[in-house]
Amino acid sequence: MEELDSEPTVTLIPGVNSRKKQMCFDWGPGEMLVCETSFNKKEKSDMVPGCPFIHIIRKNEDVYSQILRKLFNESHGIFVGLQRIEEELTGKSRKTQLVRVSKNYRSVIRACLEEMHQLAIAGKDPAIGRQFSIQVSSLSAMELIWNLCEILFIEVAPAGPLLLHLLDWVQLHVCEVDSLSADVLGSENPSKHERFWNLVTVLVLQGRLDEARQMLSKEADSSPTSAGMCRILGDLMRTMPVLSPGNTQTLTELELKWQHWHEECERHLQDGTFASSPHLESLCKVMLGEEAALLEQKGLLSTWYHFLVTRLLYSHPTVKPTDLHFYAQSSLDLFLGGESSPEPLDNILMAAFEFDIHQVIKECSIALSNWWFVAHLTDLLDHCKLLQSHNLYFGSNMREFLLLEYASGLFAHHSLWQLGVDYFDYCPELGRVSLELHIERIPLSTEQKALKVLRVCEQRQMTEQVRSICKILAMKAVRNNRLGSALSWSIRAKDAAFATLVSDRFLRDYCERGCFSDLDLIDNLGPAMMLSDRLTFLGKYREFHRLYGEKRFVDAASLLLSLMTSQIAPRSFWMTLLTDALPLLEQKQVIFSAEQTYELMRCLEDLTSERPVRGEPDAQQLQALCF
Repeated sequence: MEELDSEPTVTLIPGVNSRKKQMCFDWGPGEMLVCETSFNKKEKSDMVPGCPFIHIIRKNEDVYSQILRKLFNESHGIFVGLQRIEEELTGKSRKTQLVRVSKNYRSVIRACLEEMHQLAIAGKDPAIGRQFSIQVSSLSAMELIWNLCEILFIEVAPAGPLLLHLLDWVQLHVCEVDSLSADVLGSENPSKHERFWNLVTVLVLQGRLDEARQMLSKEADSSPTSAGMCRILGDLMRTMPVLSPGNTQTLTELELKWQHWHEECERHLQDGTFASSPHLESLCKVMLGEEAALLEQKGLLSTWYHFLVTRLLYSHPTVKPTDLHFYAQSSLDLFLGGESSPEPLDNILMAAFEFDIHQVIKECSIALSNWWFVAHLTDLLDHCKLLQSHNLYFGSNMREFLLLEYASGLFAHHSLWQLGVDYFDYCPELGRVSLELHIERIPLSTEQKALKVLRVCEQRQMTEQVRSICKILAMKAVRNNRLGSALSWSIRAKDAAFATLVSDRFLRDYCERGCFSDLDLIDNLGPAMMLSDRLTFLGKYREFHRLYGEKRFVDAASLLLSLMTSQIAPRSFWMTLLTDALPLLEQKQVIFSAEQTYELMRCLEDLTSERPVRGEPDAQQLQALCF
């Protein structure tokens, strides 16, 4: 039975009170407009004209962040590169390549996170600083989740190396120890610093035992009474069995060595070796993995997943991936202790430890503020062949659905839409039709932007969209009286009706001014003049003027007569053509033959008798057709 989603939470819009004012709204491509109306149900007679507020609610606010735009731009290149190398991903190299791609994504997140953190610190405006801090938290959560998914789903680390990866994960994301270390070591006498033992404890909790031993050596040097205990605990830290990446020992060998080491730690504790030093005794209990001792350090652990990894390190170092969720759930319960409920981030991490990929994606889609994370992570997991069986009920798979949502958000931005095009390209089922729908909504504010949109459409053989864009630009050019540009766009659109309209405007201007504008365009129409009869006439009539200017009178006369007798010329222009014939008739040499002269006289008779010419459209009909 299909799981039903819960009802969405109600989002309150600041400044909007539907109880006091009647509200109306309208959806845009990436935003919603909410405004007050002047309609009043109770007191219609007391309506007072006012100036209602218009509230703009953006659906994809993150695309307007300068820092996040860098995230979108950088990750776009990684995404496209992954799609292009898909055919090359085979065998052992496949996993290596996918892990490398995942790390590239994380490096982009980390770079944006650090830049955002610097802005949050340096900001003078408290409101802007808070906004940056919220985005820092969001990016930190993204990197934390992605890193865990990389370990569990992409790296697929087995028992042994799994714990090493989880230790790296905790050390990377619980970074308060670095500032604490700098503070303690920067003092004149580190072992006497008030937070010295906090530092040593945190290092042990994170499995950084070499650094912890160095700190203990400082304690031994400054306190001869505890030097022996520090040396014994330091030796226990040094001899703790760990499966290093280059180590060839088996898990069984590691478990045996670890068991002997664990028994030695327990013996020292029972013998009271550290009884005179509560700090050292507490550290020994931590290294034994005692839950009570670990929970006493709750303030230094800070999170339940740090508690989980420390617990595994000192109690179950060879934990198998399939057993992770048991330890994760018990660690969460122990750490929270019923005092608080899990946060959305906790639920996401728990779903990952349970290897429930679909739940991870679902929870992230709800909790995070944009579609970037889930779209790129899902795409990467899909390349890992982990989502092949999960199709959605409306005809698309999860990867494509999330990519479509993300790309749609990019199209709400004035320049990021260009990135969205590639995401639509790599959605085989619905990408093409989605791109066609979104490309039509892009505001063509400048001709440069229009050319970019047009190039996208032409590269993808989107004929209808090319024609629509060209026609829009042609209409704008006509309104601005840029006839050459209008004619060029109508030809590019292959729009015969509009080309006819523009050609009529050219001819009308010629009648008013006595000369043509945009001669270069008309002279170089080439095969394009065959688009419509009126455009053909415009090109041929311009050719007549060129022949006349070159004093090729016979050719000019023949062309002029053919324009009239073939009825390609608009009837309203016949008198102009007959007037053009007069200088040729007045030449000393005979230009028109007797038969051609009779044809001219017949055309004049048809014109003066006002007999209609069949098939010639009315100018108003043309204009209505085009607009």
